[in-house]
Amino acid sequence: MTTSATDARLTRDHLERLFTQMKARRIVVVGDAMLDIYLAGEAERISPEAPVPVVSVHTRRHALGGAANVAANVAAIGAECLLVAVIGDDDRGDSFRAELAQHRLADRHIVVAAARPTTSKTRVTARGQQVVRIDEEIEDPILPRTENQLLGQLDAVMADADAILIEDYNKGTLTPAVIERSMTLARKRGIPVVVDPKFKHFFAYRGATLFKPNRRELEQAMGATLDLAHPDALPTSLDQLGVDNLLLTLGAEGMVLVTKDKQIGRIPTMAREVFDVSGAGDTVTAWVGTALAAGASVREAAQVANYAAGVEVGKSGVATVSPAEVLAMHEAHYDQLGKLRRGGLL
Repeated sequence: MTTSATDARLTRDHLERLFTQMKARRIVVVGDAMLDIYLAGEAERISPEAPVPVVSVHTRRHALGGAANVAANVAAIGAECLLVAVIGDDDRGDSFRAELAQHRLADRHIVVAAARPTTSKTRVTARGQQVVRIDEEIEDPILPRTENQLLGQLDAVMADADAILIEDYNKGTLTPAVIERSMTLARKRGIPVVVDPKFKHFFAYRGATLFKPNRRELEQAMGATLDLAHPDALPTSLDQLGVDNLLLTLGAEGMVLVTKDKQIGRIPTMAREVFDVSGAGDTVTAWVGTALAAGASVREAAQVANYAAGVEVGKSGVATVSPAEVLAMHEAHYDQLGKLRRGGLL
């Protein structure tokens, strides 16, 4: 059976009450953290050394990426966020800590691995167009010593957590032991587990409350093209994954929610203008997980996260989204629906 996940209106009063409850929650984020570096300038000539543009850099800025961007979004909601991640003992690690401080995030649960660089992605843009992206990282699993430190931090932060958000970018932080400890501790506390997966450990999250892949990731894991029109395609995936709920992100096409009772809901995108899709998935993870921690239903949490994603993609680069912005998006959406109904278009 297929239903629309946006059939029932979330009133402004209900959202405001939910946001108040979300701000009172303690959220753990664990996974692959990274530093995003943006170099912006002008490109007015071609290099004499190779057929590539020469970019004269005018501005440089840093931002939190991966699991750290999820944490930044949780902090922007107003909830307490405890980030458990690994960085290197390098200049980029220092910049990473500085960015955490800017977002009112503590670094006391960050593990430093001297043998690894801080994962970073440097984007070079000229006149608003990305020229090149440079990734500096090691994707091998973290070493046993680092893993043991990370497990110790997990034990500490999960003692009074209200939800755990697991962010996997295949950068080596989420070893089988880290995943198993995260799931076990969450199960003991009876708290929601939200997973943003990648291929290596796709089937390691049985029992997760909500599993949030994109279409390409799910197709790669299932080994077949996903026919969204087929009524059994997504419920079958839910069973194979062994998770409670599946939230499939589809970019400009919005999202599809499959609940544990095999109800399928289409959630159309709320974006009015797409400026940059970087970090939109991290925003969804943060909002859906914090809403679940505050007692929202899975459908409510997905709808709220969809509003937040619609705000985020209208911003430049990786960005956070505030409750006030989500409320404004919610009101604009229903104002538009009202106009369409009055005009006889709905």
